[in-house]
Amino acid sequence: MRRAAAASVVAGPPAHRDRNVLRWLVAYTASVVGDSGFFLALGWAANQHGGPARVGLVMAIAAIPRAVLMLGGGVVADLFGPRRVVIGSDAVRCLVVLGAAAVLVLSAPGLWLLIAVALVFSVVDALFMPAVGALPPLLAAPGELVRVQGMRALSIRLGQTAGPPLAGAALALGGPAAAFTVAGGLFALSLVLLLAVRIPGAGSTAAAATDAPTGGRSRATAWRELADGLRYIRRRPLIRRLVLASALIELGAGGPLNVGMVVLADARGWDASGAGWLAGAFGIGAGASALLLTVTGRLPRAGAVLIAALAAGSAGLAGLGATTALPVAVAVAACAGLLFGLNGGLSHALVQTATEPAYQGRVASVLSLTAFGLGPIAFPLFGATVAAGGPGPAYAIFAGISALGAAVGLTSPTVRRAELPR
Repeated sequence: MRRAAAASVVAGPPAHRDRNVLRWLVAYTASVVGDSGFFLALGWAANQHGGPARVGLVMAIAAIPRAVLMLGGGVVADLFGPRRVVIGSDAVRCLVVLGAAAVLVLSAPGLWLLIAVALVFSVVDALFMPAVGALPPLLAAPGELVRVQGMRALSIRLGQTAGPPLAGAALALGGPAAAFTVAGGLFALSLVLLLAVRIPGAGSTAAAATDAPTGGRSRATAWRELADGLRYIRRRPLIRRLVLASALIELGAGGPLNVGMVVLADARGWDASGAGWLAGAFGIGAGASALLLTVTGRLPRAGAVLIAALAAGSAGLAGLGATTALPVAVAVAACAGLLFGLNGGLSHALVQTATEPAYQGRVASVLSLTAFGLGPIAFPLFGATVAAGGPGPAYAIFAGISALGAAVGLTSPTVRRAELPR
């Protein structure tokens, strides 16, 4: 494994005491809260302009370009530097959302405004997400990456929990214009904090290479840069195996842990409250894993722990589908949240530690694509499997797909022996 990936970061205080890292974390949290609130407000406004069919159209426009362009966003982050791309894309998101709020206050535009906002936001998000994912190894020392990933997971949980109620309150008080204003204000806060974030050791050659246009490489075509990034992943066993494992986990666990909660609760007669208990228990487990990674900062034998977490989480997934007692199902869902949460933090930390600075954006874009691009594929596949054979067999089948992710790691000596730097 190449340790040069994060060599540009000078040693500093632990991540949870580093003001620079904390500024980035608060900025990221504000962005996640704004994202969650924006999408709720966008769907609500679309519903007012034509009902569920229009909601589906607008939300698809908000999601599909982001998934299609995500890999290109990683190329842009590597060419121009993640910090520059994050700041630029956050500024555009802020202006677009606040501009939409102003138009809604001053006039009564039709559906065209929502479609335009959704399209621009989706394209810019394809730039923002890989770039923000490539920042942690530039801000924290290699030994602190697990802690940073844990902190990031906590901020995602907080943002996804706080964003919708905040947007809902704004919608109740002032309609979509007020909700867009709140989301835009959060993006503005994020932008101000990101402007204050500095790349440690920025005067060094290695650090400068991670946050500046890449000279001769900028003259190459985007396709060539993208192909170069994919070849880079393919030629590095640890990164290749962990990316493949992440894709299999997303395909196997995404449907059962999202669509499946509602389907399972209905089939078992647990009603909507049962689905709420299952989703809440999984969220608590995932939050506990993020807190564990934040507090410990490092787990020994990270590769072996990752494989064990994937295997146990997949077994728990199969058990969840076979459970008929709600209290048992709630406990299993909490354990699954803990185990799959550990997988996310450890996997990202191992990948970023093994990735050279010039490729962080492209590797982050591939990881983001597995998370945001495979989910929409897994959901209908899981639903069709439930319709064909019931929730129990469907959970077992998709748990098997998830278990393949553990097998990908187990069959690789590089993954089994992988360690995080101290």
